[in-house]
Amino acid sequence: MKSSDKALIYTARSIAIVAILFVVCGFIIISLFFWNDRPTDRVTSVQIELVQPGAALEPVQKRSTPEDPWKAPHESTIPAGKYGDMIKYGKDLVVNTSKYFGPNGTVAQISNGMNCQNCHLEAGTKPFANNFSVFISSYPKKSNRSGKIEPPSERIAECFERSLNGKVPDESGKEIQAMLAYMTWVGTGLNKGDLVFGNSTEKLKYLDRAADPKLGLILYNNKCQSCHGRDGEGIIAEDKLSYVYPPLWGKDSYNDGAGQYRLSNFAGFVKNNMPLGATYDNPQLSDEEAWDLAAFVNSQPRPHRTQKKDYPDLTKKPIDAPYGPYTDKYPEQQHKFGPYGSIVFATK
Repeated sequence: MKSSDKALIYTARSIAIVAILFVVCGFIIISLFFWNDRPTDRVTSVQIELVQPGAALEPVQKRSTPEDPWKAPHESTIPAGKYGDMIKYGKDLVVNTSKYFGPNGTVAQISNGMNCQNCHLEAGTKPFANNFSVFISSYPKKSNRSGKIEPPSERIAECFERSLNGKVPDESGKEIQAMLAYMTWVGTGLNKGDLVFGNSTEKLKYLDRAADPKLGLILYNNKCQSCHGRDGEGIIAEDKLSYVYPPLWGKDSYNDGAGQYRLSNFAGFVKNNMPLGATYDNPQLSDEEAWDLAAFVNSQPRPHRTQKKDYPDLTKKPIDAPYGPYTDKYPEQQHKFGPYGSIVFATK
């Protein structure tokens, strides 16, 4: 072969190799650009604020409250007379609900034996424990769950149906009116739209993984079993009318339509209140532990409530509502336990 022909062949080969390398490099660059622009990976921007694995291994840090946080009025401010008596009766109903409405209730036998105070600690006055500070001032308001404008009495009725797994008492009756009087007194001085530190439960940062019931079981055995029982049955009072410590699952606990059955609500609740003695200032659980403990408790059997009519506008449905349908493609299991980052991105 002539030297000129060889040169042409070598040149052609070189050009072919360079062209192939150019195509490969271009494909890699385009792939990287496409990959970084995929919605599933853009979720990482959401996860910057998520709790990272291993957080539970870090010591639980004390936190500080504002200098002048909300406090419920002192009982000495309850007025004398019939209205004051209604306030006091309302508080007793919150603290000892089962005495009046439990299986052996003196007014009616329509609930499971738990008390309102089991979820609204210290008679609805403790921060980050579902207190009643702005309850009355925020009603009437539209409920995303029912899809309609509700008065405060209807919200109390829902608690009887869900958290107390019972029936609705007469909303115009003395007992509900007394509870409303007490809640009005607790929120003395607050108006609609006022912001109160710790009025609900803390909204913890989402994990970048699913909450783990198996890890939660270990935490439950170490930190919760002594009060709530090995099988979540609680400890019943000597008079058999209510519980000293409420059942966390089983036939006498809240049903799967209750607010505590949403993982974010339960996790925020236990973070600042459990084990007994924990507060926002001095929590005993890390965020990750709170999520896992909530996952364990809410993975246990409990009464079922039909929820077909809940959230008529699905765009208003919380991402951790543990039952379908949803506006996204993610399964019930992920909505119940997470991870929530991809769902958050999808809803946006």
